[in-house]
Amino acid sequence: MSLLPSAPDVAEAAIAAVDWCGRPVDCGHCDAGGAAGLRCERGRACVHDRYARRIDRYFNWNPQTADRWLTHPYFEVRAIAVRHASVFRLPEMMADPDETVRLSVAMRLPQRQLRKLMNDPHREVRIRVAGRLDPDALTKMCDDDDYYVRLQVARRLPVALLARMAADPDPQVRRTVALRLDPAALGRMAQDGEVGVRRIVAARALPPLQQALAADPAWEVRREVALHAGRALAAALSADPEPEVVAAAEQRLAALDAGIGAEAGGHD
Repeated sequence: MSLLPSAPDVAEAAIAAVDWCGRPVDCGHCDAGGAAGLRCERGRACVHDRYARRIDRYFNWNPQTADRWLTHPYFEVRAIAVRHASVFRLPEMMADPDETVRLSVAMRLPQRQLRKLMNDPHREVRIRVAGRLDPDALTKMCDDDDYYVRLQVARRLPVALLARMAADPDPQVRRTVALRLDPAALGRMAQDGEVGVRRIVAARALPPLQQALAADPAWEVRREVALHAGRALAAALSADPEPEVVAAAEQRLAALDAGIGAEAGGHD
């Protein structure tokens, strides 16, 4: 077995052991290491190093010290200390001036406290909140200014509450809504201005809505209808002027003849 350090360790060893102000780490005047009965290693695990991996390793080795470092001037120290700190210290960190720290806070806050970060000024924090917040509390984030926050909400919001996002300004959000919304509620999205949204609607639509979408101006939507239609509608679409729709309709009819797929309702 080779005794040489792994490639990542070699790369890390090449990074100078300096503090957040760029000064060499001084182990001789440190109260956060062996002299205090704590485990550390210069260039590998050090709370005074500015390299995040070394700070992280220090707290992994000495998690009980985390509360002490929550007011450190270097944001990386505070952000990593938060991961190990007492849950009772987390509320005070919600107002930290650095979003990296608040991101770490958002990963650990209890639900009642987490709601207080729903309006955080930084999108990354709100994205993380939307990924953790109880689904029933997500309605207050449906109108967030950032599309990706709303996308997270659309992925997690209870289906019964999802219809309110059917007219979201972002097509990616609406596509997610169309994928999750109850098929009986898809009618409100049949006139969506985005072909990709209407394709999803067509693939999940119930027969009455399928019939309406069979006349959609976009052949991609009509093709999707043909692939999921019942026999009568598939036969009608086999006369569509677009060859791709005709091919899809014939494929569907062949599948129905072979007993593959559902005749009633038009769904596989």
